[in-house]
Amino acid sequence: MISGGSTDGDFNRARKSRSRRDCMEVEGMRRNEAVISFGPEDLKGVNLPHNDALVFQARVANYDILRVFVDSSSSVNVICKDALVQMDLQGFQLETVETVLFGFAGHVIYPEGEIVLPLTLGSRDLKKIMMTTFTVVDSPLSYNIILGRPAINELRAVSSTYHQKIKFLLGSQVGEVRGDQPSSRKCYVEAVRVDQSKARKKEKKARTDET
Repeated sequence: MISGGSTDGDFNRARKSRSRRDCMEVEGMRRNEAVISFGPEDLKGVNLPHNDALVFQARVANYDILRVFVDSSSSVNVICKDALVQMDLQGFQLETVETVLFGFAGHVIYPEGEIVLPLTLGSRDLKKIMMTTFTVVDSPLSYNIILGRPAINELRAVSSTYHQKIKFLLGSQVGEVRGDQPSSRKCYVEAVRVDQSKARKKEKKARTDET
């Protein structure tokens, strides 16, 4: 993609003027926004030491959803089909998608579709609601929802697995959600069991093919 060019002006004076305006706009935005940071006070209630993933509860389409996993390595936001069916949604349409997903248990997943749902994070006055696109998958997952980079970036959020928190900007304030360590550990144990079961089935199939 080509950007800039003659629209910035053909002379150095015009380009420098444009650059100064951009800097002024960025600096203005920075002055009006809060700064997200983590400190010792954020560790209150966290069981240390730990290697837990960040898993918490969120509100999606007026339903309290447990086992929401923050995964910055995921290029999509995912919702498990089983969770979607239990929500018994009305008025929300599932859109067809053709793109496949990779990385789930080492194989290709063909999504059931995409759906746009309201996602709510935070509580009381420090609450953020936004319409979020989820890719629906019919696959055995330990989590009901995976929040990937699209949601994290749109929320303008920063997560810390060590502090077991995700924080997001609310203008001049910062909202936050605390992780659920017991739930995170249960999800990990279930994921290990699923992987072990699939490995045994794969090994058994390989032996059968050899005979």
